[in-house]
Amino acid sequence: MQERVEVAAKPDGAKIAYRRESGKRPGALFCGGFHSDMDGGKATFLHARAAEAGVAFTRFDYQGHGRSSGAFAEGAIGAWFDDALFVLDRLTEGPQVIVGSSMGGWMALLLARARPDRVAGLALIAPAPDFPRKLMLPSLPADARRALEETGLWDRPSEFADESYPITARLIEESAAHELLDGPPIPVAGPVHILHGLADEIVPFDHARRVVDLVEAPSVALEAIKGGDHRLSTDADLARLWDRVQAVRGAQG
Repeated sequence: MQERVEVAAKPDGAKIAYRRESGKRPGALFCGGFHSDMDGGKATFLHARAAEAGVAFTRFDYQGHGRSSGAFAEGAIGAWFDDALFVLDRLTEGPQVIVGSSMGGWMALLLARARPDRVAGLALIAPAPDFPRKLMLPSLPADARRALEETGLWDRPSEFADESYPITARLIEESAAHELLDGPPIPVAGPVHILHGLADEIVPFDHARRVVDLVEAPSVALEAIKGGDHRLSTDADLARLWDRVQAVRGAQG
């Protein structure tokens, strides 16, 4: 398994950190979640399994995440999608199954729309398209709304760690230009498989149902995980995820 972190420079000068494994096609490209990075549990587990199976695999950090350049507070959905598109275009070869976790599911859908000839299928975990305005904004407490209105910045306590991270008014406003759920269907050449925990405390299960309605693919499956939380990172969850990625890959013949 390739442990070395590589860095690619974008035309605008941004530096994107990534890890890559060569192997059989279609490869798998992992798109991580909001305020996550490529060294998280799902990404590292999938990379290890892909290496064992001889499958091409790529994971990366968006700008302001992990080892890539930039500040998280300066990021926005459009910039992070541009990072994902850069990785697909410049750092992978041939058809790819896009594996998207939470916000990464949104990135996967945007990639499928932008590069239909490169996306062989989707494996999504609690996909969260349109989350800033459809999920985050309606749930903000009054003090957060006031901070965003007055200063354009709110320090949001992390759901998974004893820290906070910045949410900007720009993030929420800019996201509107990339929303998908109220738009036209997105064709996908291969299967789409969605895993969603029924105990997800971040993204409601109904959100995944809307993703099912959004995509047009040869097969679309929504798998409800009883007791599963947003991260779906238990040993059983991870094994299930790899099985579903392989099933989407295998459907390519």
